[in-house]
This record gives sequence, C-alpha cells and structure tokens, in this order.
Amino acid sequence: MNVNSNSYTYGFAIALVVAVAAALSIAATSLKPMQDANVALEKKSDILSSIGLSSEDPASLYAQVIKEQVVLVNGLVVEGVSPDAVDMAKAVALPETERQTPLYVAESEGKTYYIIPVRGKGLWGPIWGYISLNEDGTSVYGATFGHKSETPGLGAEITTEFFTGQFPGKVVYSDSYTGIEVRKGDASGDQQVDGISGGTITSVGVQYMLENCLKPYQAYLKSRGSVPAAAPADADTTVTVATL
Repeated sequence: MNVNSNSYTYGFAIALVVAVAAALSIAATSLKPMQDANVALEKKSDILSSIGLSSEDPASLYAQVIKEQVVLVNGLVVEGVSPDAVDMAKAVALPETERQTPLYVAESEGKTYYIIPVRGKGLWGPIWGYISLNEDGTSVYGATFGHKSETPGLGAEITTEFFTGQFPGKVVYSDSYTGIEVRKGDASGDQQVDGISGGTITSVGVQYMLENCLKPYQAYLKSRGSVPAAAPADADTTVTVATL
C-alpha cells in the first residue's frame, strides 16, 4: 500500500473521522442518563430555592416539601400529565387557553406556597426561572432566574440577589392580572422592580416573561380560593412596559 498516495490520505482521514464520531456518539449516549439526572436535580434545587430552601440532598428535600405537582390547561388540572413532560419552550408560545402550565405546591413550616415556572427571551437567548407565591396566591414569596447566554455584568445580573431580592412581597394578582413592571431605576410600590442598568432588553424580557407565564394561573388559584376573580373581558388589563 502506497502510504504517500492521495487515496491513502483521504481514506485514513475518513476512517479517523468515522472512528471519532462513533466514539463521541457512544460517549454521549452513555452519559445521557447522568446528564438528565443532573438537569432534574438542578431543576429541583431551583424550585426549592424559590421558597428559600437548599440542601446537599435536594431530591430528598424536594420529596418532603412538594405536596402537589400538576399540569393545568385553561385553569383546569389535566390528569395523567407530569410537569416534567411539559416543554416550557414550546408551551409558552401557545395561546393561554391551549397551553400546558405546570404548577408545584409546596408546604414548609406550616405554610403553603405555589411555585410557577416561567420562561422567556433575553437579549442573546432564553431566560427562565421560578416564581413562588404566598398562600394567598397573590403576592410573591421568592424568585429565581437563570439564563443561557446573557452578558456578564449586564443582563446576566437577573440571577443576582440585587434583582431577585426585589420580588418578595410584590403583588401579581389583584382584581385582575396586573403583573410586575420592570422600571428604569425608579421602581416604587408593590408592583414594580428596578431593572438591570445596561441590561434593557433582558429586563424587558423578564417583564414579558412574567406577564406571559403568570397570567394563565389566575383562574386555577381563584378556584382554590386564593385570588380575586378576574376582571370582566372588557376591562383594561394591559401591562405597560417601561423603557429602560
């Protein structure tokens, strides 16, 4: 065999590429169960974090405090569907009346919390998080946010205590869905928070995300006696987006 020929070079390169691709495929397949387990564990940690809990064994703590896990469509529980089966990226793009919306009900130290997953778009990619509501179902107990590729020091600051620490006590539902407005450093009252300086698009993305993801839960929380009835259909429930 002429190892100096072009055919040998091409053949060797092709064989090497095939061998490496096969090795990577085998590795990805074998590691997928562990990757999925890590993703599930991180999700449980984030849910617990929204109610101020953490543990070296989040799976065990999660099993203790999460009393209900349901999926809603148009405010009604869908039997036989697990929240883990809901693809939030696809769900949030659907109309409210068709969307599957996961809800987690936690009990800790004698108090009940409703935990709602949220997902939206930032400047460079998806953003997400969990909003926990107090037992009254109208006010925020805690919030956690995450992102895929927001700018460090700017949009990525939505994960910091500076931003998330503003949400406890804010009111989401009153006589109608009112949401939480993200302002340009002049937030006041119980329905506004300050956005991230220099992270305008990400901050506005958070507001749209909250409006899109929280509003569908009002009917269900009302059925549990937690929130006021929704406003009449002709009522103005528009949430104004502030320019940061």
